[in-house]
Amino acid sequence: MSRRRVDPTVSPAKKTSVLKTEGAQPHGMGVFSHSDRRLIAVTIATAVAAGIFHYSDGNQVLSFVVAAGALATLASLVGRSVEALGDRLGAGATGVLQSFLGNLPEIFVILFSLKAGLFEVVRATIVGSILANILLIMGLAFLLGGLKHGRQHFNQHMSRQLALLLTLAVLALSIPTLTAALHTPAAGHERALTVVVSVLLLGLFLASLPDTLRRNNEEPHTTGDTDALAAKSEAENHGEWPLRLAIGMLAIAGIGAAFVSDWFVAALTPATATLGINDTFAGLIIVAIAGNAVENVVGIQLALKNQTEYALQVILQSPVQVAMTVAPLIALAAPLVGAGAFTLVLSPLLLAVLLMAAFVAVLVVVDGDSTWFEGASLVVLYLAIATAFWWG
Repeated sequence: MSRRRVDPTVSPAKKTSVLKTEGAQPHGMGVFSHSDRRLIAVTIATAVAAGIFHYSDGNQVLSFVVAAGALATLASLVGRSVEALGDRLGAGATGVLQSFLGNLPEIFVILFSLKAGLFEVVRATIVGSILANILLIMGLAFLLGGLKHGRQHFNQHMSRQLALLLTLAVLALSIPTLTAALHTPAAGHERALTVVVSVLLLGLFLASLPDTLRRNNEEPHTTGDTDALAAKSEAENHGEWPLRLAIGMLAIAGIGAAFVSDWFVAALTPATATLGINDTFAGLIIVAIAGNAVENVVGIQLALKNQTEYALQVILQSPVQVAMTVAPLIALAAPLVGAGAFTLVLSPLLLAVLLMAAFVAVLVVVDGDSTWFEGASLVVLYLAIATAFWWG
């Protein structure tokens, strides 16, 4: 806590005036930090550009790229708005809000893909979101963080718990696929099984909320060395938004994400056809990375600041949320967009890499530390898997 130096020669009236001046709250544009203003400006510019390209019937590849950029900036604005709400509601509530709202852009993209009948893109995107966070993003975080700081350490209990939760959720998601592939008596009822598994996973997520709220509120908010603490302090003092502003910005960003997601999906098929990219590769690699761009960058930045524990929380929480909330919500909402036949039955290779990712997540965090070589190995594995899907 900073200490205010008081001059004994200043009169009480003058003191009151000084204190009022120093404690005055910012208003208008003053509530936005420089990074906030830059984010809002970039978001508006990219969203407007995406709309122009969409309605001008111009180059579909360029339209797709611009829409992907607009989607990433809108996702960042959603995250910033959720963070501002969390400043008012506490750490536990922030985590819950991030679970429900942080994936809005990705959910919109998947819903519009379902509406367009791109079932393979949707299944590949769900798997790709999990795969990208565990292999590519965690790999880059370990690689870059290790090159800068050497061997890095993190909370072994926390990371192992998240990895095990991810593994259990992935195993539950794999049941419809195994039922169909093994020709069990339940084969032919994959849609009903998908609904049951989705409801169970959402129920498990809801049951975990009280413990999540309590644990997040009890955890200390500052750990690490001097550089890590300084980075954390800088992140927490970028400007405080009033509650109405935070809710308003979240609503605007959510509506914008819905429009841009529609434009993104509309340009997806023409762009991939022009580039010779199949639907599975597009969903697994391109759409998955675009939908999680903000979380991806944050996780790597935290590792570079030697905040490995926070980095792992961001990186591992994302695939857990995809497996326990995004995939079930999409499966249950599919009939609302005319995709009542959608199931979570994956191709054999998609199922194999999904189970592989869950196994790797447990394997790499079990010892509580990371090295640059482990990170490089994860990235290499991701690139090898991506190559295997290049031909469909």
